[in-house]
Amino acid sequence: MIVGITGGIGSGKSLVAKAFCALDNTAYYHADKEAKLLMNTSLVIKNNIIDVFGQESYQDNKLDRKHLSTLVFKNPKLLKTLNSIVHPFVKNHFRNFIKNQQENTLIIYENAILFETNGDLICTVVISINAPLDIRIKRVMDRDSVTEQHVKNIIKNQWLETKINLLSNYVINNTEKEETLLKIKNIYKILTKKSVLI
Repeated sequence: MIVGITGGIGSGKSLVAKAFCALDNTAYYHADKEAKLLMNTSLVIKNNIIDVFGQESYQDNKLDRKHLSTLVFKNPKLLKTLNSIVHPFVKNHFRNFIKNQQENTLIIYENAILFETNGDLICTVVISINAPLDIRIKRVMDRDSVTEQHVKNIIKNQWLETKINLLSNYVINNTEKEETLLKIKNIYKILTKKSVLI
C-alpha cells in the first residue's frame, strides 16, 4: 500500500512521515530529498539544469539550491520547467523503490507536489498535512535561515490547502504534536485494519 503524504511547505510533512515510519512494516520515500540527490548525481539532470538556469546553478560541482530556489519561486514558468526536468527521474526512481519492498509494507511517500506531478495516481490513499500560515512561515524561516518573503514566494507557487484537502483521503491539522501523533496512529490502524483508538 502506498500512502501519499503532501501539504504546503512548513506544514510538517516530514514529521508525519517519520512518525508513520516508526510503526511496523513501513518504508519511507522522501521525493524532495531524492530529487536533490538526483540533481547532484545524474549528469542528464545536471546538464539540463545548466542549459536552462546557467552554470551558476552548480558551485563546486554541487547544486546551489538557494540560487535555484530564488529563481524558480519568483517565476512559475521556470518552476514548471525545473519540475519537468527532475520529476520524471524521481518517478522512475520511486517505481524501483516500490519493487524492492515487501508486499505487506506500508510505503510512506512524502511529496510536496504530489498532485501537481500526478504522483497521487500511484497512491492507495493520500494524507494532507495542514498548519496555520504564520506557523508554517516561522518553521521554514527557522529551519532554512531564509527571509519571510522567500517563504511567501514559495507558498505563492504551491496549491492552496483547501484544494489539496478536497483531493485527499485524510487531513491532519499539525499544530499540537501529541494530537498529530494520535491521528497518525489511528490512520495507521485503519490502513492496516487494526482496532482504532477511541
